[in-house]
Amino acid sequence: MLDRRTPPAFTSNLNFGLIQPKVAALRDGTPVYFVKGGEQNVLKVELVLPAGRWNESMPGVAHFAAKLLSRGTRSKDSFAIASGFDRLGAHFDVMAGPDFATVSLYSITRNLAPALDLALEVLTEPTFPEDELAQLKATYLQNLRISMEKTSYLASQLFRKTLFGEHHPYGRETRPDNVHALRRMDLAAFHKTWFSPLLVLVSGKVEDQHQQYILDTLSQLPTVKQPEKSHVPEPIGDRRGHVEKEGSLQTSLRIGRRAIPRSHPDYPAFVLLNHVLGGYFGSRLMKNIREEKGLTYGIHSSIHIMKRDTYLLIGADVNKENTDIALEEVRKELERVSNEPIPADELEVARRHFIGGLQSDLSTPFAHADKIRTMVLYELPMDHYANLIKEIDRMSASDLLERAGTFFQKDTYIEVSAG
Repeated sequence: MLDRRTPPAFTSNLNFGLIQPKVAALRDGTPVYFVKGGEQNVLKVELVLPAGRWNESMPGVAHFAAKLLSRGTRSKDSFAIASGFDRLGAHFDVMAGPDFATVSLYSITRNLAPALDLALEVLTEPTFPEDELAQLKATYLQNLRISMEKTSYLASQLFRKTLFGEHHPYGRETRPDNVHALRRMDLAAFHKTWFSPLLVLVSGKVEDQHQQYILDTLSQLPTVKQPEKSHVPEPIGDRRGHVEKEGSLQTSLRIGRRAIPRSHPDYPAFVLLNHVLGGYFGSRLMKNIREEKGLTYGIHSSIHIMKRDTYLLIGADVNKENTDIALEEVRKELERVSNEPIPADELEVARRHFIGGLQSDLSTPFAHADKIRTMVLYELPMDHYANLIKEIDRMSASDLLERAGTFFQKDTYIEVSAG
């Protein structure tokens, strides 16, 4: 009989069974990765475009071009486009980020051809209707007014501006005057210049007969060979800042610094140290500031990676009267992780939690495609995640302590707040 009083023995599993993609190309040479997997008759076609904030001609144009792309073509209005995808059991979405825009089409397998044809029409024939633009502007401005009442939004805004400068794509915000200044012709020009794919990923139940159709259809997209823009960070000299929010009972804290990219040889150590510091519920920041001191409901430390820069960010919301003590406790934890070896049991728990979380990410073929997209876009070797797991598994406390001083010296951190 099974003795349920005794837990099963722990077994170490370092596997990272990434689906090996089939690689093809569009007629212009754009790489296409086919990631076959899953039992459901569903697939995803994702295009990555250089149409993010980095290449904006004016603030906000990337966001509005992405959101308005499916609001009208030469022959269809927004209702016809939306109902067309619905009838086909498909979902179409466009998102603009700091570096890239992504176009995602989810479709049931049997309707791939008409769904992809409709997506192609949206991508190549958008009209950016004036009435849709006016409606989207009004919605954006209303959401912005709501966000400006939140201390979390204000603190994050100040942090990015302090770190990169208010005119840098990673640091600037789209203000109301930027929104009012946007015109339909600005969106059309941005679309014409930057809506050309850098990379295509097709994942899910991809049938052999669909592959050539996907290649032929997407090869009709225009090819743009435009040199990307150049931006240099201009951080604000004062590393501490505060936004006063009248009537607020809480303060939002944002503490962090620029960091190393995924390709850096010390990245595995950096990731594991961050996990110990504040990367999961059992981290030091959570135990100290939430559980022992009761200063916040939650505090976290996370690594934010863009194409051209990386930063580490610690974030928490506290009562106003607890602002100083919370900041001081964060500084203590930064100093501790920089100067003291991590106890063996604490290190092992954090190590297994991180590795297990990374392995559990691979639950769908879409998740496999996400990992492949990251490796391709960031020019990493295709065994990057497998090697990351192996490196983290072998890291000792002395290895981590040797590198910790580079990343976690408290005097190198920006500290900003709002409240």
